Amino acid sequence: MKIAIVGGGIGGLSLALALHQRGLACDVYETVPEVKELGVGITLLPHAMRELAALGLQAPIEAVGIENEESVFFNRFGQFIYKEPRGRHAGYDLPEIGIPRGKLHRLLYEAALERLGAAAIHTDHRCTGVDQDDSGAAVHFMQTSSGTALPGVRADVVIACDGVNSAVRRQFYPDEKLAFAGINTWRGVTRHQPILTGKSYMRIGAIDTGKMVIYPIVDQLDGEGHQLINWVAEIQQSNAAMNDWNREGDRKDFLDIFKDWRFPWLDVAALIANAEQILEYPMVDKDPVPQWTFGRVTLLGDAAHPMYPRGSNGSAQALIDGRTLAEQLAAAGGDGRAALLAYEKLRLAPTANIVLTNRSVPPDFINIKVDELSGGKPFANIDDLISQQALREISDHYKKVAGFSLEAARAG
Repeated sequence: MKIAIVGGGIGGLSLALALHQRGLACDVYETVPEVKELGVGITLLPHAMRELAALGLQAPIEAVGIENEESVFFNRFGQFIYKEPRGRHAGYDLPEIGIPRGKLHRLLYEAALERLGAAAIHTDHRCTGVDQDDSGAAVHFMQTSSGTALPGVRADVVIACDGVNSAVRRQFYPDEKLAFAGINTWRGVTRHQPILTGKSYMRIGAIDTGKMVIYPIVDQLDGEGHQLINWVAEIQQSNAAMNDWNREGDRKDFLDIFKDWRFPWLDVAALIANAEQILEYPMVDKDPVPQWTFGRVTLLGDAAHPMYPRGSNGSAQALIDGRTLAEQLAAAGGDGRAALLAYEKLRLAPTANIVLTNRSVPPDFINIKVDELSGGKPFANIDDLISQQALREISDHYKKVAGFSLEAARAG
């Protein structure tokens, strides 16, 4: 079976490694001319680490990332709301890791080069479309760096891992639009002394008045004990124009929201002001669709189920997609079309549920609920508003929907 993977990001490369692990050859076609360590931070939850560990990547990931010990919630006045242990500290067999996205991508890319061989990884290939007939599929490309057409590629099956703006998905859903609800984000990294435990994942505030997600991704940057701190600023505003993926962020566009966020344990305004890099993104997803598989072509990762980047779940679901699809192709006995349909049947409904949950009851719903109960004002005692047990139930609900409850982890 000849397998073509369109897109060499986290989903595409993990799929390639999972296929290779099961004795199936494939070729990966990536848009960028040169793979570089780009982006800011990413959190790998235990179910993401389960997939990466199965690919033999746990040790190198742990070597360059930081293991989260706890997740802590605060309101925008810096008042403590709730905390819980994470990863191994919560009883999981695997850790929760904060890591630069570019380093994770680099580890996957280097593993693919080593195991599949450089001849199977094709950079500078931008997919422009896919055709298919009874005998196979043809993938069409242009050279990203020059804009010239490249020779097409024939394959038995094609897996589109080309992200939220997937060219392949657009063929089957040409009128589809991004869903933007007025939430914009800015992501940055700042050299800073460890915050709280130095292994704390923090959510502060809520999106209607300003929210920050903060966690470390690189330890011991220098001899002075600094870490590289990843942070995400979010705000929902009516009639907001959508941020642009293609330009660097400007702190002037959002710093005023957080200018008074100075707490005994962290000066948020200074964290933003001292950032080494800021990128801007819109908070977007797409409505779940009824079908990913069209004959010899299927979708995977953000091309299949683009979701709000909440709960660190987009990458985890792409990794699970990759392993699931590899299993189905390995068991298919050469019937690639049947394997694609079986994969869709297993993965479409669970990921659609996560897309909708990320909109309505995301992990930071804890902060949203407390803001609602307090009227957006400081409180005297969190237990007067809501019990810690009720907050734990909100957190546990999301873990179950996303597939990384402790019970789910122990079961498989």
